[in-house]
Amino acid sequence: MRLSVPPDLWRITGADLIVRTAYQVGKTPLMPLFAASVGAGELLVGAIVSVSTLTGMILKPLFGLLSDRWGRKLWLLIGLALFTGIPFLYGLVETPQQLFVLRLVHGLATAIFGPVSLAYVAEMAVSGTAERLGWFGMARSAGYLIAPTAAAWLLTWLDATTVFTIIGLTSCLAFLPALMLSCPVDQGQQRRVPPIVDQARTAFRAALSCTALWLAGLLDMLVYLATYSIKAFLPLYALYVAGFDLLMVGLFFSVQEGAHLLIRPLGGRLGDRLGYLRIIPLGLLLIAPALGLLPLAGSGTQLLLISITIGAGMGLIFPSTVALVSDGISAQFLGAGMGFLGTMRNAGKVIGPVLTGLALGWLDYAVVFQLTGVVMTIVALAIYTTQSRRPFATLAQTRQP
Repeated sequence: MRLSVPPDLWRITGADLIVRTAYQVGKTPLMPLFAASVGAGELLVGAIVSVSTLTGMILKPLFGLLSDRWGRKLWLLIGLALFTGIPFLYGLVETPQQLFVLRLVHGLATAIFGPVSLAYVAEMAVSGTAERLGWFGMARSAGYLIAPTAAAWLLTWLDATTVFTIIGLTSCLAFLPALMLSCPVDQGQQRRVPPIVDQARTAFRAALSCTALWLAGLLDMLVYLATYSIKAFLPLYALYVAGFDLLMVGLFFSVQEGAHLLIRPLGGRLGDRLGYLRIIPLGLLLIAPALGLLPLAGSGTQLLLISITIGAGMGLIFPSTVALVSDGISAQFLGAGMGFLGTMRNAGKVIGPVLTGLALGWLDYAVVFQLTGVVMTIVALAIYTTQSRRPFATLAQTRQP
C-alpha cells in the first residue's frame, strides 16, 4: 500500500520544522546561559528551563478541546503568533523572575501548537495515520538534532538577545506554509455545538474513558521518563563517572535524535500494516537493553551504538502511540485527546528526572539505568501477552465516528 501524501502534510510539517527548530535554539545551551547572565542561581536556572513544559502539561487538553470547537487552523495560527512574538520580549528581561514568567508564557506556544497540529495531521484521512504522523514527527526530531549545534554556533558570534531576535524572525517564516493550509474539518460551523462548559465536560469524559488514550499516554510517559532522565543525568555520569568528554555526550544526543528521525516513517508504516500494539513493544524491547548496557559502555563507539538503538526504539513507538489515540477516540474529541496525550508525555519529562534524582540518593547510576530497562522489558512482554489473549489493535483501525 502506497501512502497518498496530501499537500497539507508537507505544509504543516514545514511550519512545524521552522518553529520547533527556532524554539529549540532558544533552549539548549542558550536558555541556561541567559538565565545565569540575569542573575539566576542553579535551582532557578533549572526551574526556568523546565517551566515551559509545565505549562503544556496543564493546558494542552484545553487547547485541544478549543480546536475541536473552533477549528484547527485558527489555533495553529495563534500558536505560531506566540512562537513568533515572544522571542522579541527576551531583550526586555532584566531579572530571573521576569525570565521565569516569560518562559511560563512562552510555554503556551507549544501547549497550543503541539496537540492541535497532531490532531490536524491525524484527521487528514482514515488510513495510513501512523505513517503520516511518522513523517510529521521528523520535523520535531530535526529540530532537536539541528538546534543545539546552531545555538552554540550563533552564541560564538552574537549575544543572547540578538539570537532571540533571530529566533523570532525565523519563526515568522512558518506563516508562509501555515496560511496555505486548508480547513479539512470546520468544527464550529458545519454542526451545532453545545455550550463550551458542556462540551468540555463531554470531551474530557470521553478522553478519560478512552482505553487507547490511557494506554498510549502511559507508554509515552514511560519512554519520556527514561529518555529525559538520560538527558538530565548522562552528562554527569559520562563526565564524572565513565570518563567520556563533553563532545561525546553531545554526539550521543545528536545521534539519538538522528536515528529517531530516520526511523519514524518506517515505524509508522509498520504500525499501520502490522498493528500498533505489535510495533510499540518492539520499540520498548530495543530501548530496554540499551538502557541496561549504557553503564557498561567502555568506548565512544559503544556509547553511540546505544544511542542509535534508543533513537530507533523511539522512532518505532511514537507514531503508533499517537495513531492508537487517533483510532481509539471519537473524531469530534480528537483535539482534546491529543491534548491529554501531550499532558502525559510532559508528565514523563518532568517526573523522570525527579524520580531518577531521588533514586540516585540510594543507588548508583548503573543500577538506576538497569532498573529502568527491566521495567520497560516487563511492560513490553505484558503487552505481547495481552495481545496474544485478546488482540487490542492488530491492524490499523477505522477511527470512531
